Amino acid sequence: MRVFNLSFPATLIAVRDALRAAVARFIRLMTEEEAGTLELILAEILNNIVEHSYGESEEGVIALSIVRDRKGLNCSVSDDGIPLPPACLDLRDRDPERPDPSSLPEGGFGWFLIRDLATDLGYHRQDGRNLLAFRMPLEPVEILQEG
Repeated sequence: MRVFNLSFPATLIAVRDALRAAVARFIRLMTEEEAGTLELILAEILNNIVEHSYGESEEGVIALSIVRDRKGLNCSVSDDGIPLPPACLDLRDRDPERPDPSSLPEGGFGWFLIRDLATDLGYHRQDGRNLLAFRMPLEPVEILQEG
């Protein structure tokens, strides 16, 4: 089992560095496609936090934790910015087909991608902190190590 924990400032530059570090930590334990999916999911989540949770204030901190087990990656992201709007995670009455990005409100396609690519997506707010968690299924490690 591998673990990755990182806290970093809520800035776009720090997000870019965090993405690079997170993918590098697990790159040998996943396919190239899986690495791209992880980077896409995390980029959408982390950039949304910087742009919407903290807005103009660059005084926030984001904490990212990823644990690799036999079934995939368990990821959690926390911050103390504004609460996540419930519509971001509302799966009811959603068309499962890929929407036209131009038909969605700002950020709508990003949340579609997150919901489409991640499993067990959940959100909780407690004591002024946001916690977003998800799982990203991966091919079993044994299969990757054979090839």
